[in-house]
Amino acid sequence: MRKTALDCVHKLSKIDERVVFVGSDLGPGVLDKMKTEFPDRFFMEGVSEQYIVGMAAGLAMEGFIPYVNTIATFLTRRCYEQVAVDLCIHDLPVRLIANGGGGVYAPLGPTHLAVEDIAIMRALPNMAVVAPCDADEMNRLMMSTLEWPHPIYIRLGKGGDKVVSEEKNGFELGKSIKMRSGRDGLFITTGVMTQLALETADILKKDGVDVGVLHVHTIKPFDHAGVIAAIEDVRAVVTVEEHIVNGGLGSAVLESCSELQPELLPKILRIGIPDKFATEYGSQNSLLKHWGITSSTLVGAMMKKLGGAQ
Repeated sequence: MRKTALDCVHKLSKIDERVVFVGSDLGPGVLDKMKTEFPDRFFMEGVSEQYIVGMAAGLAMEGFIPYVNTIATFLTRRCYEQVAVDLCIHDLPVRLIANGGGGVYAPLGPTHLAVEDIAIMRALPNMAVVAPCDADEMNRLMMSTLEWPHPIYIRLGKGGDKVVSEEKNGFELGKSIKMRSGRDGLFITTGVMTQLALETADILKKDGVDVGVLHVHTIKPFDHAGVIAAIEDVRAVVTVEEHIVNGGLGSAVLESCSELQPELLPKILRIGIPDKFATEYGSQNSLLKHWGITSSTLVGAMMKKLGGAQ
């Protein structure tokens, strides 16, 4: 997914001379072709994340469209004041490409686990927050970013994930995608958790339970109409995210229903990371199991809600 995102920056730089790349000590070989072809629009700075956000803001003020890339926790926690003051207050078209959303950096512990990034970034006025489900959707997202006039936070998965998106579904910032229809229940997901939801829907189908999957790639601006319409059609809803339960996708769904159709709230159950920092190390999958974000958990949650709805 990251390689696709960066390859797209190079493609965009060929289309539009306003496109520049700003990285933070990403190692040798990153975007070498762009560096050779457009040396005046390629910047690889040191371990200085607050600085590169301010630098990107300055470039945007001069008419450029900067694409900034580094580790997600460094773009969010470490740079939060710069993102808020330099980018969001001035509403600048800077794209923050964040490596390792959720539990990707599991071996490195809580300092590198971006588990609250969606919550804190969606709290900022003017900031869009997007989490593609696979590399193909990442390509469609990136190629749609040129004319978006506001800052964007782009959450990347680990890479190498199974491709589940389809080109026929298209891509539009702020619009959810129904990946699968179902008459009984609905999983509402974002990012790579859409893959887990689709796998779980297959398991439930074998037991005669028909569950759909709504992929909300854009958490902000939120697709209120699309999400509510999908919830109205089923008896039970489970939101699934690789993010703490506070302030992420599940919270956005509850907020939307609370404000627009509160009678839908009893249908909804949230699955996500517990409200605490990780105490375990290991692989991403081992952390997901530790957090209880697995197919078996999703099956149990959906059956619980469907049982209560009958």
